[in-house]
Amino acid sequence: MTTMKAAVIHEAGGPEVFKIASLAIPKPKNGDVLIRVRTVGFCGSDLNTFRGLNPLVSYPRVPGHEAIGRIEEIGAGVTTWSVGQRVGVGFLGGEDGTCEACRRGDTAYCHNPIMTGITTDGGYAEVMIAEARALALIPDGLKSQDAAPLVCAGITTFNALRNAGRAGDTVAIQGIGGLGHLGVQFACKMGFRTVAIGGGPDADHLATKLGAHVYIDAKAEDAGAALQRLGGADVILATAPSGAAIASLLPGLKPRGQLVVVGVSDDAIPLAGVPLVFAGRSVVGSLTGRAVEVQDTLDFSVLTDVAPMIETLPLARAEEAYNRMMTGKARFRMVLVTGQ
Repeated sequence: MTTMKAAVIHEAGGPEVFKIASLAIPKPKNGDVLIRVRTVGFCGSDLNTFRGLNPLVSYPRVPGHEAIGRIEEIGAGVTTWSVGQRVGVGFLGGEDGTCEACRRGDTAYCHNPIMTGITTDGGYAEVMIAEARALALIPDGLKSQDAAPLVCAGITTFNALRNAGRAGDTVAIQGIGGLGHLGVQFACKMGFRTVAIGGGPDADHLATKLGAHVYIDAKAEDAGAALQRLGGADVILATAPSGAAIASLLPGLKPRGQLVVVGVSDDAIPLAGVPLVFAGRSVVGSLTGRAVEVQDTLDFSVLTDVAPMIETLPLARAEEAYNRMMTGKARFRMVLVTGQ
């Protein structure tokens, strides 16, 4: 077989988001592997490609950075992976290795990163190329469709929580959506006193089911004040992309508490100086993570039985999956299935 099916974006914001096309199967270059994709998740960050929000994206482009599949061919110089292994590829597809961030070992913040589905073709296809150094091994106990959201949404929340909190801390998760429903699970499994902050009474049962010890309805009461009645939060993980909603949580932190932002909002986060300065609070951003940290996320998920809530559709229905995600009908992650 010399061709593959792929969902291609030909222009940013075009009338037709995807076109299912037949493309030539690429050959892996030095340091690359060829992956036969089985599943690929939709992620909010895919909007960078859909709408042309990232200046590094060029078209035509195959999006998708939550890809799971088996290695089918190995390029020259690859010695740590084998044909047949089941692997995952996340948002960070590689780094230049020479910028200051890379030289200091902080490759997740490379100045010239390879971004899967943005600077290189991603996983909305039957086959894709990935750099070997960007791969994570999928544990045997994890289904490919469940693994897909974990290599981006999972690592994003997992890394942010484990880097910010300590067992026994009070940790609040703002938003119970694609990121937040995983954040609640991870927080509980990491030994945090877990508070879920949602936007209505209907999410109370789900929050409890996911492991939250306390639920706060931000529509019914001031979430920051509610957190203070609980003694304040050591960490608040902001997953819902609303700058105003994120800012309103700052007074809910304990002194020296951290507001960790992983949900990227279109609007600014308007922070008041008094609650920030007079309690020594901080606001930080947290990106996804390196391949080895993706591996940690997958292993921890299997160990503690953390799983995403997903809906699946075949690759040919990529446009439908996109629309379900964009209209908020998906609960909570859409995953395309391209093979067995």
